Amino acid sequence: MGPDYFHKMRAIIAALSLIFPTFATATESVPQPQHGIAMYGDPALPPDFVSLPYADPDAPQGGRVVFGNTGGFDSLNPFVPKGTPPWQMRFWSYESLMGRSWDEPFTLYGLLAESVTLPEDRSWVEFTLREEARFSDGSPVTVDDVIWSYETLATKGHLRYRGLAGRITSIKQTGPRSLRIDFSGNDRELALIAGMRPILKKSQWTDTPFDQSGLTPVPIGTGPYVVTDFEPGRFVAFSRNRDYWANDLPLVAGHYNLDTMRIEFFGDDTVLFEAFKAGELTAVREFNAEKWKTAYDFPAITRGDMVKSEIPHRKPSGMTGFVMNTRRPPFDDWRVREAMLLAFNFDYINETLTGGAQPRITSYFSGSELAMQDGPATGRVRDLLVPFTAALLPGALDGYALPQGDGSARNRKNLRRAAALLTEAGWTVSEGVRVNEAGRPLQFDILLRQGAGDLQSAVDIFSGALKRLGVTATVSRVDNAQYNARVQTLDFDMTDFRRDLSLSPGNEQRLYWGSARADAEGTRNLMGARNPAVDAMIDHMLNARDPAEFRAAVRAMDRALMAGRYVIPIWQYDKARIAHDARLRHPDYIPVYGDRIGWMPDVWWSAPE
Repeated sequence: MGPDYFHKMRAIIAALSLIFPTFATATESVPQPQHGIAMYGDPALPPDFVSLPYADPDAPQGGRVVFGNTGGFDSLNPFVPKGTPPWQMRFWSYESLMGRSWDEPFTLYGLLAESVTLPEDRSWVEFTLREEARFSDGSPVTVDDVIWSYETLATKGHLRYRGLAGRITSIKQTGPRSLRIDFSGNDRELALIAGMRPILKKSQWTDTPFDQSGLTPVPIGTGPYVVTDFEPGRFVAFSRNRDYWANDLPLVAGHYNLDTMRIEFFGDDTVLFEAFKAGELTAVREFNAEKWKTAYDFPAITRGDMVKSEIPHRKPSGMTGFVMNTRRPPFDDWRVREAMLLAFNFDYINETLTGGAQPRITSYFSGSELAMQDGPATGRVRDLLVPFTAALLPGALDGYALPQGDGSARNRKNLRRAAALLTEAGWTVSEGVRVNEAGRPLQFDILLRQGAGDLQSAVDIFSGALKRLGVTATVSRVDNAQYNARVQTLDFDMTDFRRDLSLSPGNEQRLYWGSARADAEGTRNLMGARNPAVDAMIDHMLNARDPAEFRAAVRAMDRALMAGRYVIPIWQYDKARIAHDARLRHPDYIPVYGDRIGWMPDVWWSAPE
């Protein structure tokens, strides 16, 4: 067919559009395959991009890195509730249909899938697999593997994978290498979430129950690294798959340069740090600014064999601190939770433990434009919250800020306020002990992992302040397996807490603080939040069509969560601090998310001798 044919067809379509205007509209609105998808707008990179901006496609390959984890592991299946796997596994050995760029708030590009197709309302999504996509054993990735992975993770996988299943109305094969997923309700993020599910090999599990696997068999994935050796509780070794199917894919150009990666396990952070000083580890992340300044002066540093790198970022602080279980007394009363916030002498604790170098987390999205604003709620944020006034705790609308101490060890003013709140909540002093009407003393347990380090030190100071209020706080230090079991079954009063949040919060917020699964075993909603305002703001942000409306919904949710007094926040990790072998290098360009999973060690390399 020559050029004349196409000219004639365009003329015919134009003529028909004058007679039947809807013909042209329908033709133009047919969804077309795309190389990527963004939560808002279009992906930043064009279809012909050669690499992500923070990766060096010319980086040398080879070398090794050894990391240290505290605790142990009793599973090598990171996708099921049972057991404790090394947390790094699901990022090094497994892939999804699409891959994320950490230099954009929330954008995905084709990985196992060569294209993604979806309508403007995102009520469905269709993925077309790359013909060259392979599992680590060399077998092709099929549509059957993909559909099985979605269904299996939805029924037997970890709770974090199950929320999507309830929003899928159908999933079916549409071609030799394509499948379509239809969604219920209005939720513009579902297409992106569907693109991020890990894909596993169906035939591996024909005779083995997927949800009962532990150390063997190791799930087969498509990722660049495979487990080549391990000793339960001691170490896990990974090797780069020389036949990795995506070696020439632009999305992974400059990634996965290290030949081997190994994780050694230690009883606590102190032993781990000594192993690093002795050269047994090649990289550690340091989370204490004071220790970073004073403890990294050992011979390997002074000789230049090891170096210190500080990595900035522009992501929200997330929430780190001590979460209170509101499902049980005494933390079912917000006044008791506020008293805990007053008794936790942050200014003094922060100065003592970090030298005051790390600022406090003041909201779930501190340090970003998504954070709640100081003072009373105004404008669109107030409009969104007012219908839920009856469900909001004091401060949500009128303004809420964390208690601020005077910097002294005594913290008298805040302790007086805490005492008044406890009395108001029915906990009065009898012979120096806080008791309720039944004479039961106010006491609770703080669950920590063994080797909790700075958290343990913070709890020691906190416990002393509580004694002055007539409150007894005991501490249970347990190993990783016991800790995970108790957190999974919500068997705690207070425990340490970390939720890493992004510039594009979405459906994961339902897992973190949504009402629907607040009491489910394995829930990520550790505080037991059940607030209709929070639920409504999550719904609103997922349906928002423009950034301003999205931002207002997130800020409103942030207010409701902060006023809920669920967590005693501690300090921000305002930058990443990584000490590492001097031969380990990274590109000069740092992505917006900084040292996020997918950056270190993914785009690092080992310089040749």
